[in-house]
Amino acid sequence: MNINSSDTNPFEKLTGSSILANTKAIVILLTVVTLIALLLAKMQIMGAGLVFALLFGLIFLYLLFQNPIIGYYTAIGLNFILLGLNRYIVGLPLGFGIDGILLLTLLALIFSRFRDRVDWSPANKDITILAALWLGYCLLQLVNPEAQSVEAWITGRGIGFYFFFFVVLTLLFINTGRKLDTLLYVWGVFTIIGTLKGIVQLYIGVDAAEQAWLDDGAAQTHVLFGKLRVFSFFSDAGQFGANQGFSAVVAIIYSMSKRGFAKVFFILVGLFGIYGMMISGTRGAISVPLVGFMTFFVLRRNLKVLAFGVFILAIVFVFFKYTTIANGNDQIRRMRTAFDPNDASLHVRLDNQKLFKTYLATRPFGGGLGHAGDKAKRFLPNAFLSNVATDSWYVQIWAELGIVGLVLHLGILFYVMGKASFQVMFRIRDPDLKLRISALIAGMAGIMVASYGNAILGQMPTALLFYAGMAIISNTAVLDNEATEPVSKLQHKFIN
Repeated sequence: MNINSSDTNPFEKLTGSSILANTKAIVILLTVVTLIALLLAKMQIMGAGLVFALLFGLIFLYLLFQNPIIGYYTAIGLNFILLGLNRYIVGLPLGFGIDGILLLTLLALIFSRFRDRVDWSPANKDITILAALWLGYCLLQLVNPEAQSVEAWITGRGIGFYFFFFVVLTLLFINTGRKLDTLLYVWGVFTIIGTLKGIVQLYIGVDAAEQAWLDDGAAQTHVLFGKLRVFSFFSDAGQFGANQGFSAVVAIIYSMSKRGFAKVFFILVGLFGIYGMMISGTRGAISVPLVGFMTFFVLRRNLKVLAFGVFILAIVFVFFKYTTIANGNDQIRRMRTAFDPNDASLHVRLDNQKLFKTYLATRPFGGGLGHAGDKAKRFLPNAFLSNVATDSWYVQIWAELGIVGLVLHLGILFYVMGKASFQVMFRIRDPDLKLRISALIAGMAGIMVASYGNAILGQMPTALLFYAGMAIISNTAVLDNEATEPVSKLQHKFIN
């Protein structure tokens, strides 16, 4: 007579230490313990580190495949610290960490919905089509007749792959107000930590790894007249300053939609962001709050608010342009040079753009993805594009992807920003959502303008934050419905 498993006496099941009565279990346990012991004995501290890394990795993978959104936030976290880790971990291709996490997140998403299948419909948006078009153009750069190095293309892969995959993941995961709040909290925490790290560098000093990085050539741009341009754990001071300004604009405007602890938190993030931007000594970063808040005032469609905002920004402009107040402060003095049309570095950039104009006149598809600027020197040390500074993000796109790529890139940016601005001003019903989407649009507008002076937009950590922002402001209809209708009516549409 067959006995079903449900009829089995539960007291007869092997549990806990009783499992060790099984010979196979004993062999497996002894094998694992022996391998760990040998690893620890052979490699000592490094072996212990590998054991803990392996255990952490296994736990992380288990949690990731249970809840794929963990991979999304892991990518955000790595996005902030990955390039800075290169100062401490030399020789490892850490840049592929983002690729790995995005791939694992997609796999986790697929396997976690293996029986029911993933509902990809939330990603069926025009921003996804535009991102796919851009990715396709970047892939075609592999057959660009001007391109000379596949390795160089691989270094520039992020502007195509990261844009597409992060837009898709954001549309799938960040589809409610609560999840949008969580994303902003994570972003805000890293903003505060980034500024705190910068304060340590400014007032206490850099650590050994950071000093080695400065000694290796970075001091030429990060120690000016004996004063440090703070870079925190970012790739450089320019990225640090612009990103902190970006964070400040988004957080301050976002705080207007909040109350209680959340309001205090985002105001605090904004203040830390402003201070971090100032101590970076990055002149172009000041355009982020100036343009960002001006954009916000326009989005409000209120003449009184607009007039007041223009008045405040005019005071800031006059302070930097026409006064010498607080020139004793190194950070303010350096920022003031951004308003000087006779600044020597500005003229150098304009001269470089003339060189690019001549070179690219017969190259409508550019010189090849990843083929311009300092990053290309290790692959093409003698190439023209490797030895002329691009400086601007848009000049870099122009040099690598040609006028065709630049027009496509700008077209995507202005289409997304323009459509989202229209939604904020005329379509979104929920007033709090208006403020939250306005915060992202304003911060992104500031980054777009700042990217004319520095290659900000496509570099970590600004890149993934910007791509996430593009997806969110393109998904206002879903967020507005969620905010204005009972959640129970929409639960089946969302991925938990």
